[in-house]
Amino acid sequence: MTTDPVFFRDLALVLVAAVLGGALAWFARQPLVLGYVLGGMAISQFTPGPAIADTNQHFEVFAEIGVVLLMFSVGIEFSLKDLLRVKWVALVGGPVGTVLNIGLAVAVGAVLGWPPLQGLVIGVVISVASTMVLARLLLDRGELHTRHGRVLVGISLVEDLAAVVLMALMPALGALAPDRLVAIGRGLGVAALVLVPFLAIAGRVVPPLLTRVARTRDQELFLLVALAIGLGTAALTQAVGLSLALGAFLAGLLISTSDFAHETLARLLPLRDTFGAFFFVTVGALIDPSRLLANVPLLVAMVLLVVVGKLVIRAGVVWLFGESLWTALLTGIGLAQIGEFSFVLVQAARQEGHVGPDVYQATLAASLLSIVVNAALVRLVPRYLGALRAAGHPPAEPAPTRGLEHHVILCGYGRVGSAVAEALETFGVRHVVIENDPDVVRSLRERGVASLFGDAGHRRLLHEAGAEHAALAVVALPDADRVRHAVRNLRALNPGLPILARTHERAQHETLRQAGATEVIQPELEAASTLIRHALRRLALPRDRVLAYLEQYRDALELAPRDAGAASPRLPELREVTLPTGALTDRTLRDARVRERFGVSVVAVTRADGTSVLHPSADTVLRRGDRLGIFGLREQLDALLAHAASPDRAQRRRGEPR
Repeated sequence: MTTDPVFFRDLALVLVAAVLGGALAWFARQPLVLGYVLGGMAISQFTPGPAIADTNQHFEVFAEIGVVLLMFSVGIEFSLKDLLRVKWVALVGGPVGTVLNIGLAVAVGAVLGWPPLQGLVIGVVISVASTMVLARLLLDRGELHTRHGRVLVGISLVEDLAAVVLMALMPALGALAPDRLVAIGRGLGVAALVLVPFLAIAGRVVPPLLTRVARTRDQELFLLVALAIGLGTAALTQAVGLSLALGAFLAGLLISTSDFAHETLARLLPLRDTFGAFFFVTVGALIDPSRLLANVPLLVAMVLLVVVGKLVIRAGVVWLFGESLWTALLTGIGLAQIGEFSFVLVQAARQEGHVGPDVYQATLAASLLSIVVNAALVRLVPRYLGALRAAGHPPAEPAPTRGLEHHVILCGYGRVGSAVAEALETFGVRHVVIENDPDVVRSLRERGVASLFGDAGHRRLLHEAGAEHAALAVVALPDADRVRHAVRNLRALNPGLPILARTHERAQHETLRQAGATEVIQPELEAASTLIRHALRRLALPRDRVLAYLEQYRDALELAPRDAGAASPRLPELREVTLPTGALTDRTLRDARVRERFGVSVVAVTRADGTSVLHPSADTVLRRGDRLGIFGLREQLDALLAHAASPDRAQRRRGEPR
């Protein structure tokens, strides 16, 4: 079999462009999508330097696979519960905003002299925001579970669903003559006759099938079965005259109803992201700067439609549906960009002959510009608008934080922070709240609660809150980076200040300790402790022994071993041992079945080179010389150590010394 050396050279160029472009975007704190597209522009035939020879064959196939995997993952992630939380503004306001965006583009196109079909296609293309860019920005700012974050996610899900529908309707936009409508109706009818029974049967077959595959515990087989379901359904929809992307989305919906949706998505994400990078690099390689320079008015019009038009329309619709002006503005800003679905839609429109290369090129460039502008707006505008709004509602006392001493600084006033504040108010403890939601700050000030608007990670704000004279600080922020910055700056301002911090990730525990946190609270640990306490209390066990067990349990998870002699013989203890050569070496925790066989938990593994793995996963491999932190009853620990020192069966059969 002969291979094409040009293809592999181009493949290497695409991968290098994706890595370099993605790294550049990461360092610049921009979405990776932007870096991929810029990397594609760097290796295109329209720019100087190394260039790929052909973007119309192999790489368009890779790009098509990326679109299919993207739509497959969207179907798996599609959450009806998320929509129901903001059901009216998302389910009704989302489509209303889409129609208004399309109408605005058609109206602007008529004024500028565009053909009606071109205005319609541009309206469809700009009506869908980038879910990946939106989610990344919300996660980076820790705003995924705020009110505007939930509204943004809800509308984004509706837009994703609308993109699937618009993709299916794209072939029908060009010719709506009666005979064409009849043909479209006939095609949709045939598709329905095939797909409805298929989906009904698959809905009963897929969950049991995934259950059987999951029982094999073979990750490769699980991924292959999931891909077979996704690509097979996509191929079926293409065979009946619909798009591959629609079939992939429907396959994702099938899997989302099973208990293995999260597992499937976890296995799929690396593959999806890899082919997605191919897609975006290919998109960048198709951008022709000379065509853009020849059509600057078209590009400017599209950017203004996206950044200004979408912002105003989306904010107005959200505000009309009863949300606060602040939430409406943040929602409008978050949706004022276009991305991956716009690429897919304009590509489909170009293949159908609805638009020419000028509109195609302008869409690609407008997406880049809108993502850059949107990232800046999301970071800067809320800060200044919030400061103005908070300043426009001064509290009754001009300086609520001045003169406070021996008070509590509460960073964050979400679900956790507000509960802490209620307890402090109940006991009459003076406290200062730092919050970045101006509506919350205004409400607190109206109640006479000392509060400051802004990011609690900033040292200046912590100084204004009186960190140097505080008795306690509670950091209840959702974002791990902001928690770390707040803890570090609090410790710098007041070396003796007790600091309580919250984190959802066990890996952040030691990082926050090193940053200066006095105590790190992990919700999962607290939930486990509460369940243990309630379970043992229901069994009417002695209260003193229950409390002693919980204390030992917490010490183990905090990796703070006690003197074994101080513990009761019938209570678990934490012991650190060095793993000898024997039955446990070179085996994963899953294969060794330490917990199942001995009732012992391995809470830490410290390698010979000094690296530590806290609360290791089942795939962690045990090596000779590892220092293990093990938690269990004394006799359980002794049994485990005796087993660890014994040779394994394979060595005994071979008679090999170890």
